[in-house]
Amino acid sequence: MANRKYGAIYVGSTTKLVQRIWQHKNEVVPSFTKKHHCHLLVYFEEHQDIRRAMQRERNVKHWVRGMEGCPDRREQP
Repeated sequence: MANRKYGAIYVGSTTKLVQRIWQHKNEVVPSFTKKHHCHLLVYFEEHQDIRRAMQRERNVKHWVRGMEGCPDRREQP
């Protein structure tokens, strides 16, 4: 989820995607997405194995954090 182009990014996993998107968009739960107004679903992946899904989430989070130190994230691939 993101708040705008090149803005804040939230990476998470859930077993109930539609319900979780609704919660984020309506800011029902106090969370990062509520604080930063991340309401736009920009990407999702479906996994059959929860362990692989959790590993993928960690990998993506590390990738996103690596971009935060860049002077201009728009130049990133």
